[in-house]
Amino acid sequence: MLAFLGAIICIIASVHPAGTAAPAAAAPAADNDSAAAALLPAADKGLGALHGPAEALASAGPRLPGGPPPPLFSRFVCTPLSAECPATGTGTGPGPEELLALRSAAAQLRRTALEQKERIRMDQETIRELTGKLSRCEGGLRNPPAAAAAPPAAAAAGLRAAPRPGTMGHPPAEPPAVRELEEAVRALQDRIDRIEQELPARTNSSAPTAPALARDTLHTKMEQLEEQLLSKILTLQKERQAASTDRSQQQHNIEKELNSLQNRVTELEHGPPGYSPPDAFKVTIPVQNNYMYARMKKSLPELYAFTICMWLKSKALAGLGTPFSYSVPSQANEIVLLEWGTNPLELLINDKVAQLPLSLKDKAWHHVCVAWTTRDGKWSAYQDGEQRGAGENLASWHAIKPQGVIILGQEQDTLGGRFDATQAFVGELAQFSVWDHMLAPAEILGLANCTSHLQGNVIQWDDQAVEVFGGASKGGFTACEEGRKA
Repeated sequence: MLAFLGAIICIIASVHPAGTAAPAAAAPAADNDSAAAALLPAADKGLGALHGPAEALASAGPRLPGGPPPPLFSRFVCTPLSAECPATGTGTGPGPEELLALRSAAAQLRRTALEQKERIRMDQETIRELTGKLSRCEGGLRNPPAAAAAPPAAAAAGLRAAPRPGTMGHPPAEPPAVRELEEAVRALQDRIDRIEQELPARTNSSAPTAPALARDTLHTKMEQLEEQLLSKILTLQKERQAASTDRSQQQHNIEKELNSLQNRVTELEHGPPGYSPPDAFKVTIPVQNNYMYARMKKSLPELYAFTICMWLKSKALAGLGTPFSYSVPSQANEIVLLEWGTNPLELLINDKVAQLPLSLKDKAWHHVCVAWTTRDGKWSAYQDGEQRGAGENLASWHAIKPQGVIILGQEQDTLGGRFDATQAFVGELAQFSVWDHMLAPAEILGLANCTSHLQGNVIQWDDQAVEVFGGASKGGFTACEEGRKA
């Protein structure tokens, strides 16, 4: 490069800027090359000697006004030069100002050459960086497109094929190598953009890539963890239910022991009791809550008809509450006698309702019976031996399910539990009995006026068959004597 610059400086210094105008005017018969050289400025004649008059005219700028159009040439004329720069003469050599201008031009050319070299180096580094990025992008694709399969060496080959800056036909201000570098950079950028746009579509249509497989593995592990967590939750729920059952059983045993002790203390306080029949007792529930109740130890078989009778005395201020309820695993309201709030007294069978026209809120003893048969769902209700209501289509052709739980004083929302204090019975209960058929009206009247001692053939009122819980208590009771006192 320095040798080339030296040659340029020698060429410029060997030409006299003012001595060429006269020969150009005095030689009209000269050839086209000499005429073209005569029109060039002094500073450009050295270049004309190297590139030929046509190239010099192309770089000489606009032509002179009024002059002939510049001729077009397609060949180069090489002018032989001496090996060394000629010494300046006394009469024809350049002056100090011209030498200073030539030195400035040479320095400018040197800076331009250095800048072009630095720019080429930077462009080469940019191409290497983009080529590496392109290689990484293409390496991530399983089937790269054919158009994009050209090796990065093509860009390097194009770079090597570019002409060197400063050669013939390429002025130093805009070398073809720079343009080709820019075009190569743009081509690489276009290829990278196309690959990045096609990458998502190919990822969806082709076989799963590494990120997709990683996501699938992650989803599988999450599902396994969810299954394990659900299993743990179910196990904890079962353990909690088991613990709750154990606590309920312990509470039941404690209450049973307390009741036994209370009964024993009562006996000791009143002396040895005299003989009393096993059905001569009543259950007292003094407060409306969800934990005082009595439970029958015996359950019901499958029934297609029944009669349930009992003595009761309500102390509630509003509704009667629930004198009794029978629940089975599949139906909490299999048989329920309920008066809740301002609603009338209702008989529920398999969650079907019939309203009973009975009045039991005078805080006196009353004998109550309800009878039902599955045939056409016929039912009847009795108060103190008299029939007060009857009807049909109450759970027609339904069979009462067996193996349930009978609770006195509470309404069951689940089998044997989940009581509601607002539906609790407050008062006294006695002589709860169940038959597997509909009793005749005369039989019910005999039970109500104490002329009959008919016992239930399914459930009998017996002290050993009734358990009390939560503060409910047992006491002596004689039906006719209590009825006369009331």
